[in-house]
Amino acid sequence: MSLITRRALVAGSGLVLAGCDAVITDPRARAMAKSAETATRRWQRLVGRDALAREFSAADISPVFKANGTIAPAEPAYQAHAAAGFADWRVMVRGLVARPLSLSVADLVAMPAREQITRHDCVEGWSAIGGWAGPPLGLLLNAAGVRDAARYVVLLCADNYHGGARYYESIDLIDAWHPQTILALRLNGQPLDVSHGAPVRLRVERQLGYKHAKYVEEIVLAASLDGFGRGAGGYWEDRGYEWYAGI
Repeated sequence: MSLITRRALVAGSGLVLAGCDAVITDPRARAMAKSAETATRRWQRLVGRDALAREFSAADISPVFKANGTIAPAEPAYQAHAAAGFADWRVMVRGLVARPLSLSVADLVAMPAREQITRHDCVEGWSAIGGWAGPPLGLLLNAAGVRDAARYVVLLCADNYHGGARYYESIDLIDAWHPQTILALRLNGQPLDVSHGAPVRLRVERQLGYKHAKYVEEIVLAASLDGFGRGAGGYWEDRGYEWYAGI
């Protein structure tokens, strides 16, 4: 299902999306959104678990790649890391794994990287093309050894969004092992800046922008989404957005 079709469904319900701060409160809108989510996920699975999002050339890169959501986490611990150039930042891989990992940014930089130029589609209605680079998430999962009971990858972020709940996101193992799902360390040839999620952000290219969690600190393999936030699978999902935001 295309992004245009998904937006048309929302518009047809009478729901107005005021950027990422919108909350779906109309039961009819929730039902329509859930229907669109299910159809989109089925379509992507029919197309193929390894089907790629479109990639572009360097000439297509947008002159400005908008930063939205949190652009500078207010948490003192994050600010201290930023001031130190993220020298002591760690990404933990834990949960239903055989070998928990604690990786520095230098460790991630040393891993084989995938480079991809893709389009970021935001639920707010804007898009931009950028060049991302970083290790495939699947490399970390393979190194950690995912246990059979695991069903989800939950990403916990160093961002208490707008001073509220901790930002988090989740994807299933199919998307986690997708070749274009990476932990991005660079944007357009430069290390990520704070506004774009430094030092590490998720890129899950077949889903909308709110799934691309910034400021990633922990990667948790879990059998269910219970116990994370309100249990819906992400900060915005807890507030009414679709869990599967495929495009």
